[in-house]
Amino acid sequence: MNDKFKPSCDQIIDILPDPFVIIDRDYRIVAANKKYTQRFNLGSESVIGQKCYRVSHHSDKPCSQHGEHCPLETVFETGQSAQVMHIHYDVEGKEEYVQLQANPICGPDNRVLYMGEYINPVTQYEDRGVVLLGRSRPMLRVISMLQRVAPTPTTVLLLGESGVGKEQVAHYLHQYSSRPAGPFVVVDCGSLGESLIESELFGYEKGAFTGASQRKKGLLEAAHGGTLLIDEVGELPASLQTKLLRVLETGTLRRVGGTDYIKINVRVVAATHRNLKQMVSDGSFREDLYYRLSAFPINIPPLRERKDDISLLAEHFLKSIEDGEQNIPLSTELIETLLCYDYPGNARELRNILERAVILAAGNPVTPEHIMFGHMDESAHPANETTSPRFTDLSQESDNDLLLRRKDSLSDQQVLDTLRRCNGHRKKAAQQLGISERTLYRHMNRMRNSG
Repeated sequence: MNDKFKPSCDQIIDILPDPFVIIDRDYRIVAANKKYTQRFNLGSESVIGQKCYRVSHHSDKPCSQHGEHCPLETVFETGQSAQVMHIHYDVEGKEEYVQLQANPICGPDNRVLYMGEYINPVTQYEDRGVVLLGRSRPMLRVISMLQRVAPTPTTVLLLGESGVGKEQVAHYLHQYSSRPAGPFVVVDCGSLGESLIESELFGYEKGAFTGASQRKKGLLEAAHGGTLLIDEVGELPASLQTKLLRVLETGTLRRVGGTDYIKINVRVVAATHRNLKQMVSDGSFREDLYYRLSAFPINIPPLRERKDDISLLAEHFLKSIEDGEQNIPLSTELIETLLCYDYPGNARELRNILERAVILAAGNPVTPEHIMFGHMDESAHPANETTSPRFTDLSQESDNDLLLRRKDSLSDQQVLDTLRRCNGHRKKAAQQLGISERTLYRHMNRMRNSG
């Protein structure tokens, strides 16, 4: 053994299993391990001396000037570690989410000389069956918080307006938790009465009440080994708030009509659009339950506060709508139209607007004239202004019309009657039915084959 041998910095950092880089105060890379250079398909000699933002962001300016939180600036300003979520470009030039763990490297006088940055590429959400899209600063901040809390057993409280995607966020927490193979169970307190919530959550024993002909496990038991999302927890009746608190504190429950306590292992995520703090002040929500649920609160920002995500979300939604994918990438005019609205219904409303636009386009490319928002009168916009969005009160359309516009609700008789009214003109019939000509052809072929 050679006692005089000391490993170099490069040899030490090459041991690390993930990309690691050392950067000075001026954003210059002074050392990088092999995983880092392989990640960006660059040799070490071409990386050293480069600005970090050029390599990872393909930018001429630091990431802080593009709306992202720069961990290097935080480390040098505070002397403390920093953890953030960023968007980098992979070897093929595609965007990818990465978790950055930045740590100060100090000299003998404890002055920060360099930053050591550990880069953890995050598996694309689609690869795990979860879609959580967003590149705006507010959404990256949320994703960074989710990445930190997901692997822990901590109870999470998701706060946000209706339609922001709280259930999707809860599903993301489950997929990135330590129990992704376990069940993901949802109970919606807003759609159940008090008696139903109790039996759904806690289950019941045979004979517990009229109609209880056999024992039934509740959703808390069904979620054993996994995650339970209690949606609209603010609607939980006061009597059940006490029972839920006991479950969270003891990890045990008792079925309705039962006498024995059952041990469960469940990670609870609660969600609501209501102001629970105000409800605590009003006496309608237990203070001790609130503090137990809000161990790690996360506010999901409304779409109007992250408009940078609208085009990304729109393209994602269009991929899932029949005849929608032909509109990708979005035209500049369409993006400008979508950006002019505040979306009180958030992402859910954006998807509905796009689905309606695709139906109105009837197989043709979606244009701004097909975009209808639900809060202004269409008469305020002249018919020949094709570059302006159209506004209408969607509630004025009859239920029958809405059903006809749903391709999965069409009956053979409705298709035949519409074709007769249009004298066999397929394009007109498709427009009246609210479907594309291609969908109409498929429907007609199916009727021929079944006949």
